[in-house]
Amino acid sequence: MLNGAAVIALVATTNPDAARRFYEDVLGLAFVEDSAFALVFAAGATMLRIQKVEDFTPHPFTALGWGVPDIAETASALTARGVTLERFGFPQQDDAGIWTAPNGDKVAWFKDPDGNTLSLTQFG
Repeated sequence: MLNGAAVIALVATTNPDAARRFYEDVLGLAFVEDSAFALVFAAGATMLRIQKVEDFTPHPFTALGWGVPDIAETASALTARGVTLERFGFPQQDDAGIWTAPNGDKVAWFKDPDGNTLSLTQFG
């Protein structure tokens, strides 16, 4: 039934101004709209709605991620823009903060201004 329907990604913010600066200026997503209920961005072919909420506790796991062709290059570009990659103490996490999974996939995590955990993945 939903196989051909477009997925809409959703995260929450209690600070729309900070969220807009981060997603637009730091991550480089295309801003679409600031409605009463959400900030809307185009993330490739996916609509990203950052819901405006009064109270929010971020989940302890990844809320949103991007598949990238070169994780080292993308992670470096983000850190140059002030993003801090999360470190979890995995033995396979390198000095840049990129973790290599047993199957060869590479993942790096970072947070948005509301504490949502975001990720980059380069599939092996």
